[in-house]
Amino acid sequence: MSDDQFTCLLLQQDDDRKVSHSFETLPNDRLPEGDVTVAVKYSTLNYKDGMIINGLGRLVRDYPHVPGIDFCGVVEESSSPDYKPGDEVILTGWRVGEIHWGGFSQRARVKSEWLVPVPEGLSLKQTMSIGTAGLTAMLAIMTLEEHGLNTDTDKDVLVTGAAGGVGSIAVSVLANLGYSVAAGTGREETHEYLKGLGATTLVSRDDLMETPRGPLGAESWAGCIDNVGGAMLGNVLPSIAYWGTVASVGNAGGIEFSANVLPFLLRGINLCGIDSNTCPKDRRLAAWARLAKELPLGKLDEVTNEAPLAQLPELAGKILQGQVRGRTVIDVNG
Repeated sequence: MSDDQFTCLLLQQDDDRKVSHSFETLPNDRLPEGDVTVAVKYSTLNYKDGMIINGLGRLVRDYPHVPGIDFCGVVEESSSPDYKPGDEVILTGWRVGEIHWGGFSQRARVKSEWLVPVPEGLSLKQTMSIGTAGLTAMLAIMTLEEHGLNTDTDKDVLVTGAAGGVGSIAVSVLANLGYSVAAGTGREETHEYLKGLGATTLVSRDDLMETPRGPLGAESWAGCIDNVGGAMLGNVLPSIAYWGTVASVGNAGGIEFSANVLPFLLRGINLCGIDSNTCPKDRRLAAWARLAKELPLGKLDEVTNEAPLAQLPELAGKILQGQVRGRTVIDVNG
């Protein structure tokens, strides 16, 4: 990377709305507006990135566009009093990689309020291994605990879509905190992987997709972090214990689900949506501080795969097919 230009994955859209991608080297004046310029070291590949790169979902407003919904690196230039050159920073959320150029680039320019410092004790790679998925997982855990979940429960905490990025980190952190964790997965080949992260029980996707026989089922779960949404979310609600909470994180299974009011009226169930995109800075800082302290870093290495920028298009297709597990860190200079 030279001082006056950078390489990135650039998306274009033709008149028929077909999206194409190519690796381009651009001058710095093509960067969007912002008061902090970051020399990006790492980004991560998330499910949403797979959709954007493959032109699905119309998540991007304007083209040309640089995707990548999170990144970390070192401040190069700053007109903000909060950051100076040499500071290590991470950005998650704020629709970077959707409406603002994102992390699949050697250089990024953003608003300073979107950034947070890399937590003490974490390297840049570890921070990016956690990334948006880890932040989302911790926000979900914080929400469950704020609604009464604690390790005195005699029931499992259910994590659906457990082999994905959010699910993997949620299982690992919950187990490390002393919770008994039930990991929901549709892939038998992930069973040993999830047990290694600390899951005590494995639940098949087919069982979680089975429609309950009545409006209320047995009290099977102390709480749930749901990464799937859709029908699975509706099926899980009747099996949550009294005053339990479901933290809804993802919508890979669809944005609509069917549920009745009895879990809410007769068991006092809470259904909480987790928004890591525009999360207030003090809550982001609290979540990152807990991740640095409570996420087993050895297990973090186990769920992380590193790939160079050149492999992005291939990996973006695989993540949509469910062929990518854990976290995929992209070395944008590799």
